[in-house]
Amino acid sequence: MGFRRIRARHALVGVVALTAAATTACSSDDRAPAEDLPAAPALVDEAAEAARGIDSAHVTLDVEGSLPGVPVRSIEGDLTGEGEAVGTGTLEQAGQLVEVEFVLTADTLYLKGPTGQHQEIPAAFASSVYDPSAILDPEGGIAGLLTDLRRPRTLAAEEVSGTPAYKLGGTLPPETLSGLLPGVDSGADVTFWVRSDDSRMPVRASAEFDGGATVDITLSGVNEPVTVEAPA
Repeated sequence: MGFRRIRARHALVGVVALTAAATTACSSDDRAPAEDLPAAPALVDEAAEAARGIDSAHVTLDVEGSLPGVPVRSIEGDLTGEGEAVGTGTLEQAGQLVEVEFVLTADTLYLKGPTGQHQEIPAAFASSVYDPSAILDPEGGIAGLLTDLRRPRTLAAEEVSGTPAYKLGGTLPPETLSGLLPGVDSGADVTFWVRSDDSRMPVRASAEFDGGATVDITLSGVNEPVTVEAPA
């Protein structure tokens, strides 16, 4: 998942992320007939190219159900394509849910639990944590998921929070999914929603695993200014 600026992967202990979603997809009652829908291969290529051009976004990620090896339960924050991020997350530790604030700058991850101050984690120790900005990685983030989508098909024309979109379905192998969710050891059925206008920008992704666990990622505020500053 090479970033524009190569960073340590997996920066944010169980906080995310990748990436789900405070914003949910709302299906339109008026679905376009199948013959009016664009072909899936071209739509996937266009959406992947659009995703590689994302410089910043507000991202939410939600995990529902039990997903072995993945302690992340939710994340919400502002991310940049340069590998910086600021936001909040929830993770499960020893059967308990813990809320965390995070700030990820060029060289340091700052974490703050329910009490106390931010703790600094140097990049050298980032192998034990997860990096939410991986979601915008032009190779292995949302763009990478689209590129690796197997058996793609265009399912419907729907709306996501009022945004007209095409709904795409397919499957992804574990080696692709583990880039965003370290610890995942199985593939999943995956659904993407991409804008139906010329931008073809992805707005939501949802993965369903064996056993019923789901992971939802929603993008909004794409390419709007994001400022990330180290806490005082």
